[in-house]
Amino acid sequence: VQDAASGQDPRSGGDEGSQWCWKEEICRILGEIQAPLSPLLLRLCHWLLPKFLTRLFLSVQLHWGQLEMVLRAARTPKVPLVFLCSHQSQVDGPLLSFVLLSQGIGLPRVTVGAWPSPCLRSLLQRLGGIFLPSGMAQTLSDRDDGLPGAVLDAYIQEVLQSRQPLILFLEEPLASLQLADPARCWLLRVLRALQDGAVPDILVVPVGIAYDVAP
Repeated sequence: VQDAASGQDPRSGGDEGSQWCWKEEICRILGEIQAPLSPLLLRLCHWLLPKFLTRLFLSVQLHWGQLEMVLRAARTPKVPLVFLCSHQSQVDGPLLSFVLLSQGIGLPRVTVGAWPSPCLRSLLQRLGGIFLPSGMAQTLSDRDDGLPGAVLDAYIQEVLQSRQPLILFLEEPLASLQLADPARCWLLRVLRALQDGAVPDILVVPVGIAYDVAP
């Protein structure tokens, strides 16, 4: 992150005022990506979500044999879990978060697409949602994404090193079955963390979510 900041304006490397400005900009970018978790909101949603699901669906079915495999994988020391998921509805993120948290795997960080409402974005961040920084290039070929890309790289490395489960949705809801541009960007960050040696390995868990009728 320091290299990216100094690279954008090499003349201001030792100036205290410039360093303070860069620190403010880094904090602003980090604030776009995530926010501190709210234990109160998490407990409230953990209580409300089952009631909401029972009104929305007749049942929610899990494959217990596969879930047991995930629980064994979660006990692997120093290796984070990355869930690669199909995406059928905006309910997918809260549903999968609830399943993982209720099974003792831990509260995941969930990648979220574009949400027009700032209030909804802030709420999802407090519940573990993470967003791409605004205006960041989402290309696979460009190694240098500037300061936002460097902050995002450092953030993903920190998430993986702390062994927080990470949920990546590979497609947009109700879109054609192809890898979405935001998913490419998130996957690139995970790959860089592995290539740079931030974590020794990553356990990838494919997740399929299906509905009789998508909400």
